[in-house]
Amino acid sequence: MSNQVEARLKELGIELPQAPAPAANYVPFVQTGNLVIVSGQLPMVAGEIKSLGRLGNTLTVDDGYQAARICAINLIAQVKAACGGDLSKVKRVVRLGGFVNSTADFTDQPKVINGASDLMAEVFGDAGKHARAAVGVPSLPLGVSVEVEGTFEIS
Repeated sequence: MSNQVEARLKELGIELPQAPAPAANYVPFVQTGNLVIVSGQLPMVAGEIKSLGRLGNTLTVDDGYQAARICAINLIAQVKAACGGDLSKVKRVVRLGGFVNSTADFTDQPKVINGASDLMAEVFGDAGKHARAAVGVPSLPLGVSVEVEGTFEIS
């Protein structure tokens, strides 16, 4: 599957970054048995935050969707590191948890987190279909718009 996944990433024009380092006292991922739980990833590219603000105020659903997509790219980079660089070990995207920095009246969190969910399906095909939560929150670390965590099954 690695060749398929890597080929699909290339087809989509996605070059995975080095797995981002944690910003506080935690590890970027934990493996237990055949599961890899990846800590929440922010919309960062080359060490720069790409989406600051609040959905329903300064950002649109599309802005949030794109931010969630960046978070998903960082999730894939972390799981690749957990698999020793071999994405063929990914058997399933089990679950994504998405947090959306949003106003109290904003109710399109699922549309925002679709940015991450859609990318997982594009990259991993049927194995990218997953369970999910999309939650609105009043703030996120560093003022980012979106944070996404994930659980992956590996071989």
